[in-house]
Parts: sequence; structure tokens; C-alpha cells
Amino acid sequence: MRWNMGDGSEVVCGRGTAYERSFGANPSPDCGHTYTDSGDYTVTATSSWRVDWEGIGQSGSIPMTFTSTSQVTAMELQAIGQQ
Repeated sequence: MRWNMGDGSEVVCGRGTAYERSFGANPSPDCGHTYTDSGDYTVTATSSWRVDWEGIGQSGSIPMTFTSTSQVTAMELQAIGQQ
């Protein structure tokens, strides 16, 4: 899987690990990206496959590419406390 993160960065990895609350703010164990600026980003995920087939005395390969995009918002929250 090739991920274009929308900020000029690209990450290449498997499908990643779905986020769970127990992870907290820890980075992904196998695939992750940290945005350095707040903002809206268009993330594009592209997977490439090759289907090999054979039957009735014939065979071949079919290359396939699938792409999906999603909009994400990266934010940072800072708080200052007084005592």
C-alpha cells in the first residue's frame, strides 16, 4: 500500500493497524505518519495487485491498481494552566 499523505510525504507499508484507544498517543506499530503542521490534508491510498490466471490451456496476468482518497484534519491543542 502506498499512502500519499497530502503534505508531500509518502508512506509505503501494508494496510497498517487499526487504532485502538489503548494505543494513546503512541505511534503506529507498523505504519504511521506524523503531520508537523495543523491543517486539512487529502490522503490518497493506492494498492497495486497482479492477478495471475490459467484455465482451458491459457494463462495470463492482469495488473490492477486501486486508489481511494479521504480528507483528514490534523490539529494540535495546547493548554496553559495557572495555579
